[in-house]
Formats: sequence, structure tokens, C-alpha cells
Amino acid sequence: MRFFSLLLLGGSLVMPAHAADAQNWLSRLLKAERQQSFQGIFVYERNGSFSTHAIWHLVGQNGGARERLLKLDGSPAEMLRVDGRLRCVSSASADQLIAGGAWPPRPLDPQELTNWYELRMVGESRVAGRTAVVLAILARDQYRYGFELHLDRETALPLKSLLLNEKGQLLERFQFTQLDTSTTLAKEKLEPGPACRPVKVLDAEGAEQDSWRSEWLPPGFTLRSVHAQSSPISGETVTYLMYGDGLARFSVFIEPLRGVPVEDARSQVGPTVAVSKRMATADGDVMITVIGEIPLGTAERIALSMRAGGEKAD
Repeated sequence: MRFFSLLLLGGSLVMPAHAADAQNWLSRLLKAERQQSFQGIFVYERNGSFSTHAIWHLVGQNGGARERLLKLDGSPAEMLRVDGRLRCVSSASADQLIAGGAWPPRPLDPQELTNWYELRMVGESRVAGRTAVVLAILARDQYRYGFELHLDRETALPLKSLLLNEKGQLLERFQFTQLDTSTTLAKEKLEPGPACRPVKVLDAEGAEQDSWRSEWLPPGFTLRSVHAQSSPISGETVTYLMYGDGLARFSVFIEPLRGVPVEDARSQVGPTVAVSKRMATADGDVMITVIGEIPLGTAERIALSMRAGGEKAD
């Protein structure tokens, strides 16, 4: 999930002590991700609704990691990634969780991230029976949201993550109710169920130029990966491009319409926005959909900027 892949903010910047302390804690978090196996249960809150999820995270001797998430209530949903690569996903709700920001991109250059966020140490808290330190990560512009992060004092693993708007209002919460870092993980808990559909991950290097690209992105965001997956409704291959700034992320889905009549749409549920725009291309009409935990105006501008291959803006 997003809060399992925050960026190490290093470098030679001269900063207040509280910012340097925050960087040290983020450094510990990244080290814990690479070295610490764990299992637990967390709650996810968005727009006043809650869901409960189990997670198993196993770090191998070679430093690789295998991570499985399973929704425990409501509609079934499951995700699996191996060595940072998404391997399978089940249900539309799991797709939204990935696209909306719950599955992390690789971090960008440390110095670049400090251009978009300000770090502050806030204090201490207690989550899932464990003592935590609290970090504030504040957005420097209107294109992204800020975060409040509660890190376990013992392991530096994230116990709670709050997504906040520019007024400091809560948009989304991830919070552990149980965390176990000492028990050996059972092998069967890390195997996906039969409903988990394989996901093909394409090479992001050069993919945007050959297929789709955005002519405008919020400062700091870059293409992180390109995925292809069969639509459960139409059977068409849906391509989606995942962008991130090292912390925030969004996805752009491109689906061929083949004559299907659909209209432009926009919606927002809690922090997650979805903006769909119909676009004509040389190969026929497609639907461009931007989904992510970014402001609605940002998503609309991204959707309008998408271009196929060598096409130029009018």
C-alpha cells in the first residue's frame, strides 16, 4: 500500500531539526520495508465507510518481498505483488484500490520530492497497542494532498496513515488494529486465491512514447509503470499507466470503445476522483479515465492532456 513505500528523503539540504528527524524516520521506514516481515489487520476508511483487510508481507533472504492483501468484509478483493511487481488482482474494488493510491510506485529522487512536500515531526501516538511517532507531510501546491504518518517506534513500520486536504480535513485513513512482526508467516497465506486475475506489467521505459503520453502532468509526477489487463465487462485489453511523485499517485486507463455509446463523467468518493473523457483516435474512439487520490481539477486536466502515439494537441 501507499504507506508501505514512502521515499527516503536524504541529501545535503540544510533543514530545521524537526525536518531532519522526519527524514531519519522515513529512512528507517524504507529499511524496515526491505528487511522486516510482518502480518496484520488494518481498517480502511473513506467517505465515512470502513473496510477491513489482512496483509502478509514476507521478505526473502535475497531482499525480495512477497505481499498479499485480502479484504475481510463486503465484496471479496485480493491483490498480490512480488518484488514490487503487481502479479494479480481480483474485483473492480481491488482495481480501484490500486489505481487510487493504495499500491506504491517507486520513489523519485530525494531532492525532487522535497520540492513538493514539507516534512514535520508532530509528536507521539499509540496505535494497535504500539507506541508511534507522528510525521506530517504537507503538500506545497494545489495538485496533491498532504499526509499524517504514524510510524511504529520499535520497527518504523507505518501503523496509521491519514490523507488530508488543504484544510487539514480527513479524506482517507489506513490504520492497523493488529500487527505481528515476530511470527513466522505461513506459506499458504502468501498464495493468491483462484479469483485473483494475472496482471501483465509492461516495460515503462519508452512505453509512453510508443503508445500513450500525457502532454501535461503536475510538477514532480512521472510515469512509473504500464499495465495491461482484460476488461471483465467488454473483454477488451485495457491499458493503464501509473504515475507518481514518490508519494502520491494516480492511474490513467485507456479502453477501446468499439462503437459502445458512453458519455464523459466525473465523480469523487472521499479522496478518490474518477474523470472519464471520450477521445477519438486513428484506431477508433477510446475512453480515457483518470483515477487517483488527487484533486478533481488536477485529474480533469490530466485526462484532457492524454494523446495517442504521435498525436498532437489541436
